[in-house]
Amino acid sequence: MIAVTSERVELLEEAEKFVSMILESDIAEQYRQCLYRVKNNAETQRKVKEFVEMKNRYEEVQRFGKYHPDYKEIMGKIRVVKRDLDMDEVIAEFKKAENDLQGLLDEVSVIIGRSVSESVKVPTGNPFFESSCSSGCGSGGSCGCS
Repeated sequence: MIAVTSERVELLEEAEKFVSMILESDIAEQYRQCLYRVKNNAETQRKVKEFVEMKNRYEEVQRFGKYHPDYKEIMGKIRVVKRDLDMDEVIAEFKKAENDLQGLLDEVSVIIGRSVSESVKVPTGNPFFESSCSSGCGSGGSCGCS
């Protein structure tokens, strides 16, 4: 059983405040607004549904590869449907908001990780935050890290 100390309680309370700050940020609000527009725009939802249906057909064709009788047709259609979905203004705004929110979360993760130790590895998936010298690069120090 974990002992509950005043230090742990205080840490949890600070974490809750931190989460609230992120949830109340302009970036998070923009994300929620864009998500709402995606879910409530009939044309966008039609495109999403069409893409999902085509993706299912694409996955079926992929099981057999170029030997499937509909291979060329499906391969062409999936590209057209995906491009149509990507060009949708509501989807484009949502993707930008999603990337902005992910950037904020990545930045926060790096700050928290670095406050613990410079050698803490924080998987952000964003090369901007990854530094080969902070956690070792595996090149034997040729990049200058030691």
